[in-house]
Amino acid sequence: MRVARARDVARNAPCVTRGMHHVLRPALLGLTLSWLTFGCGSDDPPPASAACDVDAQSGCAAGLACEKVEGGTTACFAPVFVEGRVLVASDGKTGIANARVVGRDESGGLASRDVATSSADGGYRLAIPAQRKADGTPILGKVALRADAAGYATFPSGLRVALPIDVAAPTKAADGSFVIKNPSTDVGLDAIAAAGLGTVSGVVKAPLSAGTLVVTGGASGIAGRDGSFTVFNVPAGSQEVRGYQKGLQLKPATAAVAAGAETKGVELLADAGALAVVTGDVSFVNAGSSTTTVVLVVKSTFNVALARGEVPKGLRTTVSGGKYSLSDVPVGSYVVLAAFENDDLVRDPDTTIGGTAIQSIDVGNAAVSVPGFKITGALAVVRPGATNPEPVSGTPTFEWADDSEDGYEVVVYDTFDKEIWRKADVPGVSGAKTVTTTYAGPALTPGSYYQFRALSFRDKGKGGGKTYISMTEDLKGVFIAK
Repeated sequence: MRVARARDVARNAPCVTRGMHHVLRPALLGLTLSWLTFGCGSDDPPPASAACDVDAQSGCAAGLACEKVEGGTTACFAPVFVEGRVLVASDGKTGIANARVVGRDESGGLASRDVATSSADGGYRLAIPAQRKADGTPILGKVALRADAAGYATFPSGLRVALPIDVAAPTKAADGSFVIKNPSTDVGLDAIAAAGLGTVSGVVKAPLSAGTLVVTGGASGIAGRDGSFTVFNVPAGSQEVRGYQKGLQLKPATAAVAAGAETKGVELLADAGALAVVTGDVSFVNAGSSTTTVVLVVKSTFNVALARGEVPKGLRTTVSGGKYSLSDVPVGSYVVLAAFENDDLVRDPDTTIGGTAIQSIDVGNAAVSVPGFKITGALAVVRPGATNPEPVSGTPTFEWADDSEDGYEVVVYDTFDKEIWRKADVPGVSGAKTVTTTYAGPALTPGSYYQFRALSFRDKGKGGGKTYISMTEDLKGVFIAK
């Protein structure tokens, strides 16, 4: 009878094989799943069908995913998975249990079907949607990982930037699914002092809540497909809980947080209040380009030393020529950042002129106009960290492009945004294209992340002080001590 029922399901499924397999997923995930799969990875291409619904993930047999197919149709396929481990960054070996892992796209939205929870050895398995070719081969876009765990700094945060994982060569499994597993799918987390910190969990009860950034006490988490969220490392005490996403207005809640405990059942409900439009303009001064991005960072997550923080899904826009507009912005306090991504541009650091201060805004239910601010060309980083975080042995030497100014100031930060070394008087150069200086601060910790930043200045002399002209980019100059 079981076989007959399975055959009936297979006969009616959009994607069919000639048999049935029970697949035992690895205990690595802390889950035991027994799936019926009907050969979506077979040599015969599955027939396209509009019977399944991609958004609702309905219309497919158990264990199959409804995916878009080139040409505009849909069909059922064995899923695509990202597999990896969440590890203690300091040794790169010890697994972290109960971490929440999610895939995100370039806009900050979910690029995974849901949130995965790591097992005792740190292993996780995350299903991701993927458009398919007619033969079932996945067409994979950019996916970056985020991981959160109690007692560890969120990745990405501080100096740790999430680069897209390597999706170039997924492995096809016997059941027809595709698996992406390589060094880029492992995530290292930095341990933090957990005393006085608790956890807040609950649900966003509003339509289209997936990917909502939930913030409380300066900590944050990402809501899954069903709106459920968990925020780790929240300071003890009474904390306001807010959710942020473009187009989604939510009422705040309050959580009584106890150190070492989890406050459960927090609900963020939909609010009928109007969403806002945030407008402004950017001036490009001595810049090789007039195109950049503007993002809204939730103010309570903003790191003043590193000038970065959490950007909610959708609160990002491209500026070309000067003026910008962000629509459907929910109530909240934000920091406005421009030229934050690597685009050879930076915010003008010359505080002696107007329009160079970082802008903070409070958004209510009405339009907000942001004072204009200036963007200038960045100092190009030569080494280390010109493109990606770079392993460095011994005492690092920092090198960047000459700006033909009087001098330079160099600052080094550790992964927790603490300034550990500063050299305020690197002299300018004559006839050279680059400037170098050697690190002379405290010993670097192997396995830890650091960033150097260089600022060029004009020296007015005789007590006139410095006028900063440019600096290296916000996300470059990052290195890893070996």
